[in-house]
Amino acid sequence: MRSSLLLLAVALAACGAGGSRAAEPVGLFDGRTFAGWEGGTAGANPAWRIVDGAFVGGSLKAPVPRNEFLCTTRPYTNFVLRLQFRILGEGANAGIQVRSRRVPNHHEMVGYQADLGDPEWWGCLYDESRRNRVLAKADAAKVRAVLKRADWNEYEIRCEGRRIRLAINGLTTVDYTEPDEAIEQAGLIGLQIHGGPPSEAWYRDLRLEELP
Repeated sequence: MRSSLLLLAVALAACGAGGSRAAEPVGLFDGRTFAGWEGGTAGANPAWRIVDGAFVGGSLKAPVPRNEFLCTTRPYTNFVLRLQFRILGEGANAGIQVRSRRVPNHHEMVGYQADLGDPEWWGCLYDESRRNRVLAKADAAKVRAVLKRADWNEYEIRCEGRRIRLAINGLTTVDYTEPDEAIEQAGLIGLQIHGGPPSEAWYRDLRLEELP
């Protein structure tokens, strides 16, 4: 009896009080191939390439003609996504899509975007190609204090239920709860380089922890 109770206690501790626990974090990028990702990787001048273990969108040698997205081949619902990014080029703009989907027969994506770029997009939550507006604005002064321009930075994106939280280099920039129950809360993860001046968006070390 004592042994059975001990085993039960261990099982409950492993599963947590709710009877389930988050999955172990997994890497979404092997650093060498586009396995598990799709979008703009083919042709003589692809929108996306792999350089030094990072996904790179755009170019510093020519304007970026349009928004381009590299996205996962499977959807996710509740998760914590951690990744490193750096944005190069004057006027560069980029972002990470979550709970999003491709627009059929088009290069755009629809859904939440953890935004990046000047003058004050860093750390904001934008609704890409849907409501087309900032849903939650970051404190630009606080973000500037932790942001390492043209260097590697850490982005953490936590999606739980209708709540989305963003953090850059440990600073929480947004804590948003979706009030519209009609807005979908599952979808693809996508990496963006925004159309505009010569610029590059670099992303590496993508790790995802799925939540119950």
